[in-house]
This record gives sequence, C-alpha cells and structure tokens, in this order.
Amino acid sequence: MRRFVGASLVWIVACGGGDGSTGASTSTGEGTGTSTSVEATSSTTGATSEAPTSTGEATGTTASPTSTTADSSEATSTTGEPVGWRSELYPEDWTPEFTGPDGRFLHDFSYAGYRLAAEAPGSVLPATTIDAVRDHGADASGTSDATAALQAALDAAAEAGGAVVRLPAGLYRVDGRLTVKSSNTVIAGAGAEQSRLWFTKFSDMSFEAHLTFEGAPQLGADVTLVEDGQTRARTITLADASGLKVGDEIAIGWQISPAFVTEHEMAGTWMVFNDTWQPFFWRTVTAIDPDSGVVEIDVPLRYPALVRDQASVRPVTGLLREVALMDVGVANAVGWEDAWSQDQVFAVAMVGVRDAWVTGVKSFVSPGAPGEGKGAGRHLQSGGLTVQRSARVTVADSTLELAQHRGDGGNGYLFEVMQSGEVLVRDCVARAGRHNFVQNWGFGATGIVWLRVHSSEGKAVALMGSEFGTVGLSEFHHSLATANLLDESVVDDGWGAVNRLAWSSGAGHSATQSAVWNASGKGVVRSRQFGHGYVIGVGPQLTVETSLEAPDAAGTAPEDWVEGPGQVGPLQPTSLYEDQLARRLGG
Repeated sequence: MRRFVGASLVWIVACGGGDGSTGASTSTGEGTGTSTSVEATSSTTGATSEAPTSTGEATGTTASPTSTTADSSEATSTTGEPVGWRSELYPEDWTPEFTGPDGRFLHDFSYAGYRLAAEAPGSVLPATTIDAVRDHGADASGTSDATAALQAALDAAAEAGGAVVRLPAGLYRVDGRLTVKSSNTVIAGAGAEQSRLWFTKFSDMSFEAHLTFEGAPQLGADVTLVEDGQTRARTITLADASGLKVGDEIAIGWQISPAFVTEHEMAGTWMVFNDTWQPFFWRTVTAIDPDSGVVEIDVPLRYPALVRDQASVRPVTGLLREVALMDVGVANAVGWEDAWSQDQVFAVAMVGVRDAWVTGVKSFVSPGAPGEGKGAGRHLQSGGLTVQRSARVTVADSTLELAQHRGDGGNGYLFEVMQSGEVLVRDCVARAGRHNFVQNWGFGATGIVWLRVHSSEGKAVALMGSEFGTVGLSEFHHSLATANLLDESVVDDGWGAVNRLAWSSGAGHSATQSAVWNASGKGVVRSRQFGHGYVIGVGPQLTVETSLEAPDAAGTAPEDWVEGPGQVGPLQPTSLYEDQLARRLGG
C-alpha cells in the first residue's frame, strides 16, 4: 500500500513502489535504444563502475538538432577564448511566448521557490523567539528523550501566533515524532554540525516522517472552465467566478478521462487514478473579471486544461504558510533489520504548505546505526525529505546521504517531491540513496527546478541481506511530471525521464516538456518524454539516451530535442532558471 505522509491526507491507494525503477545499464553500442555520447570519442572516460559506458559506436543513436546560431557558437572574445553558444530555443531576445521549430519551446521555469523566488527564504522571520532548551528544558546532550520538550516549544509557537523555535548547539534525541501544525513556525538551529536531531523511532513508522510540517489542505467545490486553458496562459475562463477573490489559493485540475488516457496512449497502464479529478496546478488568484469569468493566476499553466476532461478550479484551504527548517542536522538510521522492517520512513516532511523553506539541513552518522557490519555509518533509515501537495517551496544548501533501506516499496528517496508545484531544490547534494532526487506518485508534479544539485552513488538494492544492486537513477517516477528543469547540475549516477510502463502503479509516461540544461557528470541522462522533451548542453562524460527504439520509449515520439554536441565554448547562459528569473524580475 502507498499513502501520503501526514494524518490529514487519508487517501490510500495501491502501489508497487519501485521494482521498475529507471536503472542504468552498460551499453555495448550493438543494440537498439543505445547510449549516445556528446563527443565523437568515448563519453565515459574516468566513469565510475556504476556509471553507464558507451563504445561511441552505437547504432540507432540520437539525432541531435544543432543550433542555428552558428555565429554565436564560433565567436571569440577579445582574448581569443570562445564566448560560448546559445540554444536555438533560447535566443538572446527570448520571451516566455517564444516558440521554436515544430512547436518546441522552453517553459519559464523562474517561478519555482519561496514566494515565487521574488524574496529570499528567511528574509522575514517571526518576531517571537522560543529557546527549546532555556524555555522548555529540552535535553541537548542526547542522553534523554527530548520529544516532549521540543513538541512543547512547537506548541508554544502556535499559541504565540508564530515564532522561531531555536535549537541551541547539541544533540537532541527524539524517541517520538514531532509535528508542526501552525503557520509562521520556523525551527532554527545553530548549524547542521552543531544542532542535531537524532530520531530513534522505527516501529509503526511506514509512510510517516519523524518531523512533519503538516497542513490540512481541503479542496472546495468545483468551478468549471468554459474554455480550454492553454499552455503558458496566465488566465482561465470560468463558468462563475463570483465565489473567488484576489489572493485565494486554488487547485486547477481535471478528470483522468478515457479521452485523456487514450490521447497519451496509456490504456491499460494508467488505471489507479482513472475517472477521478486530479489537481495539476496549485495557483493563486491575482485578478478577476466577474463579468467575463476570466481569472488571472500567478503562474502560467504548464499543460492544456481541457473542457473535454471536465477541467475545473477548486478553492484550497487549510494550508500552512511561512514554515521552515533551518541549519539543523538530521539522522534516523537504526539497526539494519529494523530499517528494512518499515517502508518510506522520512526524516522530514512538508505536507500542504505554501511559501516554505528548508535550508542548511544535513544528515549525519546516526548514533543508532550499527557500529559495524551492514548499515554501519549510515545516516538515514530510508527517506530524507519529502514535499507533498505543496507549492512555492525552496530547499537549499542541504545534503542528505547514506540510506540503509534502498529496496523496493518507495525506499531510499532522499529528496522527494510529490504532487507539488513551483518547488526549487538548489545547491543540494544527495548521495547513496535509491533515487536521490525523485518526483513521485500520481499526477501534478510541475514547475520543479533542480538547480546545481549533485547526485551520486544511487543504488537500487533488491535484498536486505545484500548490498548488491543496479544503479538507481534520480528520476521522474510517476505520471506526466510537466515542465520541470534539471539545471547546471552534476549527475554521477543518472537521471531518468521515460515511459515506465506498468511498473509501480502503472506509472507510464513519467515526464513531458521538461528540460535538462547544462548538466555534467559521469552518469547517464535518459530522456524519452511524452511529446517534447529537451536535453541542452551536457558535459563530455555524460551519456545521453533518447533513442525511440528502447522499450521505455513507447509512445514518446518525437525523439527528444538534443543540442550541444559540436558546439564551441560553454552553453550560455550557465543557468537557465537564474537567467529567466532575472528577466522576469527585471534584473
């Protein structure tokens, strides 16, 4: 069974959970669906033993569209150094309305993050400060259970209408679970190496988190669209907008109708959510014309919202706002068999939040991990951080690594985003999970940006008694994750965006209209997205796979757009997200 973290989300649905993960393989260049190198020479010089390799002689290789900006790619600076090249889809005068050949375009990804990236996380904090040790007697020595004292500090923050709960330097042993249920609550340590939360509980923890920021999102009544919502549009037209006002939070979604399933060639694959209304976009109302029913929203639509599929708006209430976890270390690794006795145990969860952030959080060697043998020196029992049914969240400057349980059933997900939008994961490191960075479960993962992240040593482990396994890729794990961006990142294991077919709950097409921009590393990027997908500017050791001859390419034509091989100098701009953000904010 698969269910959401948090008691307020009671949907329970069946899920296999990872047996069909996008694992990396070794390519001999003698079959179909083969890897293609970004150089004429071998693309895997110096690659680790877990990284895919290529002979550089593959058949059925990627046809790589080349940039038409030849003058730019061949230009040199006054010092004689190449000044770089630009994508055909991102000219110097790019606007969000720009469309390239065959209807291809890059979304404006710049909305991802806290307050749509218009303000820095933590720039405004609650005026009240609560010291967990001084004010509530939390033991910072790790000797006794600090759960009650820490929860009392969090409850006091709620009673005060919001506060910063300070964790002075020390080790806090938490034998129970901690829950934040009030907005404007910020947990702040003295630094991840100084203020450390050591979570010890493992029984009855499947699908739970040790520390949960728990909103209770509730969806109101349907207000139907009377015109199709268009991709990249900032407006939608409703049958009756009188019940909405500027500032309202809304969900925009539609039925997973038979026509929608057929259109995506997913008959017999997409079944769990069929004939149910699914939220695809979390938005805020910014303007209303009550006479016409036209409603302006803060972030463009990422995919067509069709009247055919009963597209509609539902008001959203019960969200937590301005909540955060800052500068804290986390660990929850336990005994080896104990770790494998539970599924999907996360250290931290954010559920139903808006304008939230996690910064400066790092895992550490758990005092509860074995001293030797299997599981020794591990940081996490299974999962690290999960963000669910949330929007406008920034996760930055954080490191999560060394999970014990990396088996099937959804384990070993270090940075997970589920049914959420406009989430920015920036300058984060994930090591030795199963899927280090992963979009997981259901529909509605959109506008997620992974900026300057580093994924390494991902591994899918089949059996508890052995650490043998295949390379576990960071990936889009479930259905039709739309308009997401991997930007200026290092991939030393792999990243997957493919048709996962019947694996898990029938994940099928896992991604569409998503882009890999300026990636490097020694792993593989496997991009076989429904409709259009993009791989633009990758490093010389990174293998790119886009062939339509592979089984996980079924129904994904046309082949994904690839630019970069043969270009002179670095890709410009270095970060697509940051350049788009500067354009949107007028910087």
